[in-house]
Amino acid sequence: MGLASGPISVGGRRLRPTTVFDTYWRFAALRQSLYLSRLSGAPQPWSDDPILREYRFTNVFRASDRVSQYLLRHVIYRRDTPADPEDVVFRILLFKLFNKVTTWQRLERELGPLRWSSYDFGAYGRVLDAASATGPIYAAAYVMPPPPLGEPRKHRNHLRLLEHMMRDGLADAIASGGSLASVYHQLKSYPSIGRFLAFQFAVDLNYSTLMDGNENDFVVAGPGAQDGIRKCFGPESHGIEEEIIRYVVDTQELHFDRLGLEFGGLFGRRLHLIDCQNLFCEVDKYARVAHPGVQGISGRQRIKQRFRPSDEGLTPFFPPKWKLHQRASAAPDLHLQGTLWNSPG
Repeated sequence: MGLASGPISVGGRRLRPTTVFDTYWRFAALRQSLYLSRLSGAPQPWSDDPILREYRFTNVFRASDRVSQYLLRHVIYRRDTPADPEDVVFRILLFKLFNKVTTWQRLERELGPLRWSSYDFGAYGRVLDAASATGPIYAAAYVMPPPPLGEPRKHRNHLRLLEHMMRDGLADAIASGGSLASVYHQLKSYPSIGRFLAFQFAVDLNYSTLMDGNENDFVVAGPGAQDGIRKCFGPESHGIEEEIIRYVVDTQELHFDRLGLEFGGLFGRRLHLIDCQNLFCEVDKYARVAHPGVQGISGRQRIKQRFRPSDEGLTPFFPPKWKLHQRASAAPDLHLQGTLWNSPG
């Protein structure tokens, strides 16, 4: 099991990790093992951990998650979509404003290829009006406040926001070599886009070929991550959450080794800042069951989403610039289930 983690120094403070900090690393190893088991085509159940088998948790690596995978394969890297910078930025932001696959699919089904060069507010608005009358058009993952841009419906105000961003030259700024931090600050300057959303959107834009920002240069701790950090380090962690996320990225191998955990990353790719930020959010949820006596900030005590097993095969695709397809193809126990790792759908 390894020794318990002793006090650590982060951001000029002396922190004493709680038992949840060791759970952070065990959760990462268990959840990644579950993902790889699914990817290999192994039958259910994919984990012996009772909490993972009962509740839904996102993948350890953000790019592995279902919505991110759809964004990569069907929005950013489609074969039939030209790589015009304006169209790429438009498509990514349009998808992320709703973050719901079925909303994107309905827009495509009724309007054809979704491009800034052929964008029409009225047509998009009518499709979303009809879609919203039959069910949710926004995913529950992000709370998207409506920008006050004069439209009577939330989704129409988001279309106006997207128009404003595109006409403001956002695509040119990104394509001219913007860093993750600079793109984040520009996104945050727009109405109703706060710290967390601006960071998430910047990471999604960085998946494309328009950006090549270093993912370990910049991070923003969202509310869920702050909750998880509090459970791992107590109240003394307040105000240095980003420094703590950097600490866990820098010391990940040390802690996996300390606890005797096998963790090969994502086909050799280490955890990056965005992944460790998300992991703190997920360990906050996991600890509600595993460590119910350890309090965070929000006071939430239950995990809302149950795990619903699926036999559907995974078809992983990652940004080609990561070159993960080469490593994955060399994995002896991994059956790719017909997927071409370096080819979008």
